[in-house]
Formats: sequence, structure tokens, C-alpha cells
Amino acid sequence: MDKDIVLLHKKIDQLTAQVGILTDHAEIEQRRSRDLDELKADLIPIGNQLVQLTINELAEIGTEFELEDLIYLLKRVLRNTHLILAMMDRFEALMGIADEMELLGKQVFSTTVEGLDRLEREGFFTFARESWGVLEKIVAEVDPADIRSIGEDPGSPSTIALLRELNQPEVRKGMARLLQIVKTLGGNTQDN
Repeated sequence: MDKDIVLLHKKIDQLTAQVGILTDHAEIEQRRSRDLDELKADLIPIGNQLVQLTINELAEIGTEFELEDLIYLLKRVLRNTHLILAMMDRFEALMGIADEMELLGKQVFSTTVEGLDRLEREGFFTFARESWGVLEKIVAEVDPADIRSIGEDPGSPSTIALLRELNQPEVRKGMARLLQIVKTLGGNTQDN
């Protein structure tokens, strides 16, 4: 009989543990049910507003909208899904190319700025300004009639005739200017 009582106590303990598990499970289910009811209570007004808004928007469209148009559009989208996906792939590739071009553009701009800075440090722009100034002075002082005579064939002058020409003041001025240009081009900008 003692064995029966011990066995009975064990079974009661097992039943008590199982009832505890079932009670915990029932409480969890009740909490879930309450949460679901609260969610429904929150979503029902939102759903009603959405339906009302949809009705109002469709009423604005009025007779312009027909269900067949929507079905036709849906069929067309489904039929052309592969084209839409191909278009999206191309658009993504185009975006990649745009990113690469932006990066390349920044590099080209940076390289150009560095090259211009190097030319400025080496005096290229100063040299160009000075050379342009010399050319402007020469052009300002030259008579247009003299420019026309440059194209004429002087024949074959002798060395003595050329040396006689050096005695003329215009030739000496021209030679001095020519030497100044050569000095400027050679990097020697000293005035005589």
C-alpha cells in the first residue's frame, strides 16, 4: 500500500507539472489573443480610412477609369516582365557608368589642375603673356603697306646690298625687335 501511495504522489506531481505547463501555455495564448484584438482594433479604423480614401479617389476619376484598363495594364506588365527586368538591368549599368564617369571626371580635373599649376610654376603663362605683349607692340608699329611688301620677291640681293640695308634706321629697328623676340623666346627678357 505504501508503494501505491508513493506511486499516486508521483502521478499527482506529474499531473500538477503538466497542468502548470498547460496553464502557462493558456496564459500565453490569452496574451496573444489580447494583442491580436488590440491590433485589430488599431487596424480596422486605418483600413476603413484607406477604403474611404480609395473610394473618394476613384470617384474623382469617375468614368475615365474602367476595370478593363487596369486588367489590360496588369496583363501587359506581366507579359513584359522580362523587358522591364532588362530595362532595370540597363538602368543599373548606366548608373554604374555614371559613377565611373564621375570618378574619372574628378581624376581628369585634378590632373588638369595639377598640370596647369606646374605650367604656372615653370613660368609658361608669364612667358606667353610677355610674348603676346611683344607681338602686340610689333603689330601696332608695323604699317599695313609694309606688310604687303613682305610678300613680294626681293630678287637675289648681294651681300653688299644687304649690308647697305643695315645702315637704314628701319632695318636696324626691325633687327633689334627681332633680336628681342629671339631673346624672349630663349628665356632672356633683358631690355637693351
